[in-house]
Amino acid sequence: MAWQENMKKWLDYSELDPELKEQLAELKNDDDKAEEAFYAPMEFGTAGMRGVLGPGINRMNIYTVRQAAEGLALFMDTLDEKTKARGVAISFDSRYHSQDFAIESAKVLGAHNIKTFVFDSLRPTPELSFAVRTLNTYAGIMITASHNPKQYNGFKIYGPDGGQMPPVESDKITDYVRKADDLFAIKVKTVYKLREEKLMQLIGEDVDQQYLAKLDIVVVNHDLINNVGKNMKFVYTPLHGTGKMIAPRIFQDLGFNNFNMVKEQAILDPEFGTTPFPNPEFAQTFDLAISLGKKIEANILIATDPDADRLGAAVRQPDGSYKLMTGNQIASVLLNYILKAKKDTNTLPENGAAVKSIVSTELATAIANKYGVKMYNVLTGFKYIAEKIQNFQDDKSHEFLFGFEESYGYLVKPFVRDKDAMQSTILLAEAAAYYESQGKTIYDGLEDLYKEFGYYREQTISKTFDGVSGKDRMAGMMKEFREEGIKEINGVKVVESLDYLNKTDTKDGQVSDTGLPKADALKFILEDGTWVAVRPSGTEPKMKFYIGITSDSDDSAAKKLAGFAKVIETWE
Repeated sequence: MAWQENMKKWLDYSELDPELKEQLAELKNDDDKAEEAFYAPMEFGTAGMRGVLGPGINRMNIYTVRQAAEGLALFMDTLDEKTKARGVAISFDSRYHSQDFAIESAKVLGAHNIKTFVFDSLRPTPELSFAVRTLNTYAGIMITASHNPKQYNGFKIYGPDGGQMPPVESDKITDYVRKADDLFAIKVKTVYKLREEKLMQLIGEDVDQQYLAKLDIVVVNHDLINNVGKNMKFVYTPLHGTGKMIAPRIFQDLGFNNFNMVKEQAILDPEFGTTPFPNPEFAQTFDLAISLGKKIEANILIATDPDADRLGAAVRQPDGSYKLMTGNQIASVLLNYILKAKKDTNTLPENGAAVKSIVSTELATAIANKYGVKMYNVLTGFKYIAEKIQNFQDDKSHEFLFGFEESYGYLVKPFVRDKDAMQSTILLAEAAAYYESQGKTIYDGLEDLYKEFGYYREQTISKTFDGVSGKDRMAGMMKEFREEGIKEINGVKVVESLDYLNKTDTKDGQVSDTGLPKADALKFILEDGTWVAVRPSGTEPKMKFYIGITSDSDDSAAKKLAGFAKVIETWE
C-alpha cells in the first residue's frame, strides 16, 4: 500500500488521539516527512522497536505500541494456561509518553486476560529484568529509547529469564505483530476494568527493596568501602532518568556517604534540557558533573543513561581536569578489579568465565588469561551474554564473573540478565576507592594495565542513513563487502574474515563455522593483530564500524588508530 493510502487511513479515523491528530495536520504539508512516517511499518526485531515519536505506522505512538503489545499477547495465547497466567512485568523511563505506553500495553494484554505487573513510577531497565525473574512472569516490557535524543521512544520485550526475548520466540512475536495490521481495531480494556478484574497489579517499593538487597552482593570488599569509600568524594548524575530512583539509595545503604548528585540532572525531564544527547559516552553530558567535580575535588564522575542500563565515567587528572573513559576502558578496569580482589581473597573460582561481544576490547581477554579465567565472545546484543550465563548455569561448566559490551554496558551478578548500570556504578565506586587507597585514580590503574598488557585502543565510527532509502543503502553496503571482500585495510593484509550471517570463518584458505548464531555482521583480522568489524545497527538507522588496535606506547597507539579510522571514514 502506498504511503499516501496509509496516511489517508489515519486522516479519516475520527477517534484519532487529539495530540496525534494535531501533529498529523502539520505533517500533511511535508511530503518527505509524511512518506517517512507512513511508507512502511516500524521495524520490530529481537530488540523490540525504537523510533521517533509521532503519527504514522513508522512512528512510536499509542497505536504502534498497542500493535506491539498485541503481538506479544497473541503469542502468549498459544502458550499453556499455566505459563500464560504468569503474566508480564512492565516498566518505563522518563521520556515523553513512556508511562502512557506502559499503560496502553497493559490494556492490550488485559484484553487477552493476561495479568500485568506495572511499576507505579519509572524504574531502570535492569530492575525490570530483575522483576521478571523475581515475580516469575513469562515476559517483560520496558518502555525506553535508552540513550537516544528526546524525540525517540521504544518498546523492548524480555523473556522468562529476564534477558531480551530469545530469537525463536521473538520471531514468532514479530509475525503476530505483523498480522495485527489494523492498528485502530486492537481491543483494549480500561484501567478501571483491569484493576476490578485483578488483571493489573501495581508494583514498586516491594521490588525495589529486593533489588537493593541483591545489589549489596555486588560489593567485593565491604571493608574497603567502610574504611575508604565512606570519605571518597565522587559525583553521580542520572541524566534526567531512572537511575535517580535507585542509585542514591544504594550509595547510602552501602556507606558511600560522600557522593554528590548533579541536581540539575536529577530532574526527571523528558526534554533532557541540560544534555540533548543523554548518552554517557558523549563528553557534553559531563559538563555539569565536571563543574561540580571541580568544586568538590571529586576523583571520579559517574553518569548513567535515562533507563540506567549504560554507564560512563570521567576521572580527575593531576591538573584538575577530567578525562573521559571509553566503555572498553571502564570494562577492563572493572574486570581487573574483580579478578584481582577475588584472587587476593582466595575466592577466584577455578571455572571462572567472563563474556564480551565480538566488537569489544581484547585487553579484557588478556586480563582474563592472566587470572586463568575463560573469556567467551558472543554476538553484539546483551541477550547473547544472558544466553551464555544461562548455559553456564544449565551445564554447570563455569561460574559467571563479568560480562560487557563496548557500548558502555556491563553486568557483574546474574540476578539481572541485561546491562545493569546500577551494579556497575557500585563496582566502579568501589574500584575508585581501591585505587584511592593506593594513592591512585582509576585512570592510573588503566595506565598500569596498558604497561602490563600493551596499549589497546578502540574506536566506533557510526554513519547515519535516514529516510526511506537508508535501509536499502546499508543493505547494499553489506552486500558489497561480502561479494567483493576486503583484502587489506590501511595497507595491512587481512588474514582472517568472519561472516556471521553465513557463519563462515575464513583463514589460510580454510573455511570453518563461526560457532555463533547468524547475524548481519562482518569482522576482519589483520596481519598486525588489528581487527575491524562492520554491522548495521539493530535499533537505529546507522551503520557501525569498529576498530581495535594494540601498540607498544600511548602515542603510537593513537597514531595507529587514527590511521585506520581515516581509511574507514571513506567507506560508503
